[in-house]
Amino acid sequence: MDRDSEFGFITTKLNLIDDYEGMAEATLISRRSKKPLAKAILYVHGFVDYFYQLELADWANNLGFNFYALDLRKYGRSILPHQKPNHLRNIEEYYEELDTAVDMIRNKEKNKFLVLMGHSTGGLITTLYTQDRTKEKTIDALILNSPFFEFNAPEALIKTAIPLFSSIGKLFPEMNSPLKLDKGYPKSLHKEYYGKWDFDEKMKPIKGFKIHFGWIRAIYKAQRRLQKGLSISCPVLLLHSSDSIKPGKYNDGMQSADAVLNIEHMKKYGPGLGAHVELVTIPEGKHDLVLSNEKARKLTYYKMKAFLDKVSPDLRKEPARPRP
Repeated sequence: MDRDSEFGFITTKLNLIDDYEGMAEATLISRRSKKPLAKAILYVHGFVDYFYQLELADWANNLGFNFYALDLRKYGRSILPHQKPNHLRNIEEYYEELDTAVDMIRNKEKNKFLVLMGHSTGGLITTLYTQDRTKEKTIDALILNSPFFEFNAPEALIKTAIPLFSSIGKLFPEMNSPLKLDKGYPKSLHKEYYGKWDFDEKMKPIKGFKIHFGWIRAIYKAQRRLQKGLSISCPVLLLHSSDSIKPGKYNDGMQSADAVLNIEHMKKYGPGLGAHVELVTIPEGKHDLVLSNEKARKLTYYKMKAFLDKVSPDLRKEPARPRP
């Protein structure tokens, strides 16, 4: 929390309805722009993740957007001692904190234009949330950074093992599954290993957290729904790397490709999200594109700004100035 205030962020705890593990809360991190444009970006992180991308917030504020990030229940700043970190039974569990955050951003803080941004699992969550809030028209645009639209596994396993694990998750949602995340990708990010970024390993451990069968079921059901096609009415920008690389132990190839997901899944299912979807390839992009090498990051920010210029006509035409 001290680190948040050091960089000018305000953290607000969102008290949620008790769930199957008891007390739950989420955390809204915010920093207003010095340019009063009444526009906002709300960022949602991925799995075994939380908000720490300071450059992203700088970029948004420099464009005139008030920046908000949500650490979902059981993630990052929101993990409570009695909870299984990152655990989930149904993707719609997150709608409570998203609704609360959107209400605060729009009604309490008087933002008239709201862009929802999701990375990886956060991309899956924000996509379905935007679909389910289409009638309310609370989301004006959606930006997806390497969204998690399918498990990164051979086709045979996607058709056999994942459905089996999902069935087990219905009966035994708290049981540990054999799935686990590889250490190579997080090591490619952290400055103490092979990367240049700093994050709290208690909230984002290199070895990841245990993956329970209930989580697999929730993700599988959400993905199956998305893959049938959606009808999101607002503009959507989907960004992904130019290449994928097999997850596993660290190797230098992880510095210039997606080492978590298969980009072909994003290219396959992205066009089916709605009538106004733009897919953009970022050469040498990492899984989290805003944590890529400098050239790929600059292109990512350029493409996002170009998208916002189109969907938000009165956006000030000033260059983004990310933290060096």
